[in-house]
Amino acid sequence: MHFKYLLIIICIMVLAVSGCTSHDPNPINKSSVSSSNNSTTAVPSTSTSTSIGSSDQHTEVSGKCYKVVDGDTIDVEGVGRVRFVGVNTPERGEAGYQTAKDYVTNMCLGKTVGLDIDNAKNKDKYDRTLAVVYVDGVNLNQELLKKGYAEVMYIPPSEFNPYSWL
Repeated sequence: MHFKYLLIIICIMVLAVSGCTSHDPNPINKSSVSSSNNSTTAVPSTSTSTSIGSSDQHTEVSGKCYKVVDGDTIDVEGVGRVRFVGVNTPERGEAGYQTAKDYVTNMCLGKTVGLDIDNAKNKDKYDRTLAVVYVDGVNLNQELLKKGYAEVMYIPPSEFNPYSWL
């Protein structure tokens, strides 16, 4: 009699656990992105160009950049809003804001970007994906620092050490 109850409990546990797993090959949040004023936008295409394991060995996912929000935030098809991890560019109204935004716009807008998503913490408090952004194999986070358009902003936990990019 106890064996019957044990068997029932095991079946319930197996069903409960199987409902908790996901078979989504791309766990990135694909929610739509709201638009804001004073941002650079390209019209997104109807097909997504997201791919896992692009040709760049560092990238985990890639997609077309269809909007540049500012010098350290972009919108990418199939991913949503992406925050450059480890760096901080000036905010709107601060000196250097437009220079940083223009650089990212010239490098990213309308192009396929590769993302190396921070495995230690993949989202920030605003639900933006935290990543190193690559265009044509170039680490844009590092380039923003080297060109003086950004400062290091290291917030642990992070798999990346932005001080190594200096």
